[in-house]
Amino acid sequence: MRTLAWIFAFTFLLATFTHAQTPEGSAASPESPTTAEDRMFFPKDMFWGWAQVDVAPPHNEIDPNLCAGNAEQYGGVNAPCSMFARYMLSGMLEVRPFGRTELRRFMLFGAPSFLFGKNVPQTLYTWSPDAIGVEHSWGFGIYIGKGFEFRATQHFLFDRLGARDKNLGTADLGNNGPWGRYFAMGVRKTFGTRRW
Repeated sequence: MRTLAWIFAFTFLLATFTHAQTPEGSAASPESPTTAEDRMFFPKDMFWGWAQVDVAPPHNEIDPNLCAGNAEQYGGVNAPCSMFARYMLSGMLEVRPFGRTELRRFMLFGAPSFLFGKNVPQTLYTWSPDAIGVEHSWGFGIYIGKGFEFRATQHFLFDRLGARDKNLGTADLGNNGPWGRYFAMGVRKTFGTRRW
């Protein structure tokens, strides 16, 4: 935890130094420069994000790596481990709670993915909306300048929902999901401008 505090402090100082080196009159970030009208806390444009709904066709189900690929060998169409998804609801939400000073570069973010379905590869293909679970991560970021952001991300184990929140037999691989649990730090570079 102490190392994380040092990394956060170093990144904040780096962002402040980068901003101080920017010539007057040029914007330090892709957003418009701040004005006296901007609120310090909870500005009007503090939320940014997206939401997406995906539907996977039969024989192409989303595999969250919770059941073995040969799950059909443990019960066929009645296999207890049928956590291969037909539907996925995912999104990203970024919150920038400060509108002025160097704190406007700070943000928090979250990215959940909800999975639904009841399928077993090569055996059972349904359009069932049974809840499987949620894979989620959250973190914080600091805009450094010129399209660069420092980000720290905590990714959690897959959380099962409802009746599937228990061991489902021999084919059940546990809650690690496709990525498992991890903490990562990185730099993101954004570029270009959308036409809409």
